[in-house]
Amino acid sequence: MRPAAPDTTDDYILVRELETRLGRAGEGAPLALDYQTSVVEEGMAVTTSNVTTRFNVIGSVAYQLKDARTGLTLHEGRVRSFTSYSATGSTVATQAARRDARERLMVILADLLTTRLYAEAADLPA
Repeated sequence: MRPAAPDTTDDYILVRELETRLGRAGEGAPLALDYQTSVVEEGMAVTTSNVTTRFNVIGSVAYQLKDARTGLTLHEGRVRSFTSYSATGSTVATQAARRDARERLMVILADLLTTRLYAEAADLPA
């Protein structure tokens, strides 16, 4: 299975994690994976002085597994999850926590997507 080329940092992490789990496919791979990542951050903990100190990072991956030769969609779906980070440290610490949370989210989504693909593998044409 060959995932579409990543366009964003989130996409890159997702593809990296998928390739870690499933192996890197060559140009002649019989299956292609198209995907769209979506990430939204929501403030969760707000102090009395109206400062947000904790954020949830909510993400999803909509995907289509296709026959690479014909372009026919064999399976499609969406996986969702979330993670969070604290914004109580310095600006640099908060930015590092934010990047880490997004990377953790992509790892979780790659795990969920891999599980879903394995579950559907028996129903795919040979």
